[in-house]
Amino acid sequence: MFSKSPTTVTAFFLAALAWSASAHAEIDLAATKAEAALIEAGRKVAVAGDCIACHTVPGGKPYAGGLAMETPIGTIYSTNITPDATTGIGPYSYDDFAAALRRGVAKDGHNLYPAMPYPSYARVSDADMRALYAYFMDGVDAVDQPNRGSDIPWPLSMRWPLGVWNMAFAPGEAVKAVSIADRGAYLVEGLGHCGSCHTPRGIAFQEKALSAADGPQFLGGGMIDGWFAKSLRNDVGHGMGDWSEDELVEFLKTGRNARTAAFGGMTEVITHSTQAMDEADLRAMARSLKALSAAGPTYVAKGGDTAFDELRQGKYARRGATLYAEFCQSCHRADGQGVPRIYPALAGNSAVLPDNPASTIRVALAGGRMPVTDHGPTAFAMPGFSRLSDAELADVLSFVRGAWGNNAPAVNASEVAKTRKAFPILPARP
Repeated sequence: MFSKSPTTVTAFFLAALAWSASAHAEIDLAATKAEAALIEAGRKVAVAGDCIACHTVPGGKPYAGGLAMETPIGTIYSTNITPDATTGIGPYSYDDFAAALRRGVAKDGHNLYPAMPYPSYARVSDADMRALYAYFMDGVDAVDQPNRGSDIPWPLSMRWPLGVWNMAFAPGEAVKAVSIADRGAYLVEGLGHCGSCHTPRGIAFQEKALSAADGPQFLGGGMIDGWFAKSLRNDVGHGMGDWSEDELVEFLKTGRNARTAAFGGMTEVITHSTQAMDEADLRAMARSLKALSAAGPTYVAKGGDTAFDELRQGKYARRGATLYAEFCQSCHRADGQGVPRIYPALAGNSAVLPDNPASTIRVALAGGRMPVTDHGPTAFAMPGFSRLSDAELADVLSFVRGAWGNNAPAVNASEVAKTRKAFPILPARP
């Protein structure tokens, strides 16, 4: 009869142990790599969703909340979404997390204010939602920073009416399974929540359209924090009608192109979100936007304009022309073409031409600065001209909106006065 020696048995046993340990190590390594890959995927989802912009105060710790946001009924403050167990979302299960993002309901059951774009995030896929959860739970540093209550007075501060608002205006789980085959539409309508700023809102502060299928009001332009977020539809002049797909990609990546430069809240979007997105995703978004129909009037190409010749020859008969020559012409040039990617063109600029001049007035009053990006590291700036009177600013802005083929409505001094009062910067000179 054959029998194994003690030495042979011991060697076999040790070899088996070694194989088992090696196999477990490979499994653990594979699990670690899979977890790291999921967290990295979630980081990219957070970038596309621009979560940091609202949940981080300037100079504060990432995602710790506290950013003030003005609403028609008072100021609210963004919440701590770090994995802190006491002040953040550490106790949230995946289902709690998904409910907050898709339905606007916190773990304790209270309704979130729709400043949180959960009507758009309802479109986020399960795969992206799980990756995002992994990132916030394991890829973000926990910060012990208590949340701040809103400044909304009672009874407007009661939350229960938000449940009614959700039933009326938020799709919730109904669109959770929406196809993501159209990557561009998925990013524009969902993660990118472009409609939160660029779609007009109704009397209940609801977006009047949540997708391209809802009609031409989607991305037709809207007021947000005192700015007019321009139309992203394919209207010539004040929309995207005369932009190419490449120009859209360049703008989202760098914050500027030969036509215009980012200002206001869009600088934050580009700084924290779109500049860091994959170019394939930016191109998909651009393609989706270029597929939208036109929806409004056109304020360009009236033809036969002589503003360039008049300025060049020192003829300042038009109201506002002298002011333009004094304060604007050295950068934006007599022909209104500026310097590509340095000083934005004013001729045909889609930020200049909307029917609502709010953004143009605010930039003229307070000035602006381009976003700093890896692809456009120099932040060219425009000074504010709040020292001019309301009538003077109205005159120069009306000149800009009516020269070089621009044909937008004139600006009234009362509109300048209203903006100055709402956003006090410096008083007008006597």
